[in-house]
Amino acid sequence: MPTTIDDLRRYAVARSLFAPTTLRRALLKFGFVQADPIRAPARAQDLTLRHRVKDYRAGDLERLYSKVGVEEDFFINYGFITHALHVLMHPRLAALPKPGEQYHDPAITPRWSPKRRRQAALLLDFVRERGVVHPREAEDYFAHGTVRNWFGGSTNATTQMLDAMHYSGLLRVVRRDGGTRVYAVRERRIGPANALERRARVDALVDAVINIYAPLPASSLWFLVSRIRHGAPQWYGELKPALLRAKDRMTYARIDGIDWYWPAAENPKRFAPLETVRLLTPFDPVVWDRDRFKMLWGWTYRFEAYTPPAKRKMGYYALPMLWRDRVIGWGNVAVKDGKMISDFGYVGSQPRDRAFKRELDAELDRMRAFLGLKD
Repeated sequence: MPTTIDDLRRYAVARSLFAPTTLRRALLKFGFVQADPIRAPARAQDLTLRHRVKDYRAGDLERLYSKVGVEEDFFINYGFITHALHVLMHPRLAALPKPGEQYHDPAITPRWSPKRRRQAALLLDFVRERGVVHPREAEDYFAHGTVRNWFGGSTNATTQMLDAMHYSGLLRVVRRDGGTRVYAVRERRIGPANALERRARVDALVDAVINIYAPLPASSLWFLVSRIRHGAPQWYGELKPALLRAKDRMTYARIDGIDWYWPAAENPKRFAPLETVRLLTPFDPVVWDRDRFKMLWGWTYRFEAYTPPAKRKMGYYALPMLWRDRVIGWGNVAVKDGKMISDFGYVGSQPRDRAFKRELDAELDRMRAFLGLKD
């Protein structure tokens, strides 16, 4: 029997929402978990991992960061990435400067002024000398002043410089203190030796994207692969050939006039829906691709945190509600005076069967435990 959209819907849910395991194994299985600073009721990375990690609690990733083999960095978005995937994107620099050398990176920062490069060289030496540096410590020492950030507000210029040096591969995040990134100098990395190794790296990055988000319609496949340019800009010109090679490695089916792709070793027809309610984050792999979301569930989900309150239809941080293999609505969850409060909206009518009510109550209990609340 041919694969149907119902098969893909169940498959998309089952392959992403795998049986809960350890934090290290979940991160290795994914390779990348998107981060977001909004806490409603917890950060996106925690809301994503709570479904995939046994007994996960909000903040566990930050607390265990140095022990689970991940880096903070940009992949297709900013988030937490395994060492194995991280090395495929670096070096973004040809080589790290030696102590005392002027910082110069024409490939990544061609518009940096000589003054800015001199500042970066001094800052790099400062971090190298101290080993680990909090942005406040660097700002107290250098006092570079403030600059306008992309939100339209102001940011310490030293903090912005640290962020830019982190992206360029000069620094790495060793931990967070109260949510603030703390930096150390990144060890020197060696680039690919030849064209064959370059091709292998790009292919592995493309496969990582497919592994996280499959099954994918053709348009989404290219959109997601093209976003690798954010994490590995040096490979941008090689992404289209790599995608063509990846398509040869994948299974393909045309369903309702749309071309869908997924890893060849997987069979979308072997999955059955679980009797479970899950409240997902807007950045969950099941939800992230809004075009795919609409194709699979027949309605448009919108992230409204940056929408003026009067124009919101779902809520500030509406969590898509998955029931069995259908996303049937959304929930808004908050903590007030130590108690969790929630309200829900539905695309159609609210399910009235006892199974749904039982499973929704169970999901709210799991959310309370995840947030460390007693009731």
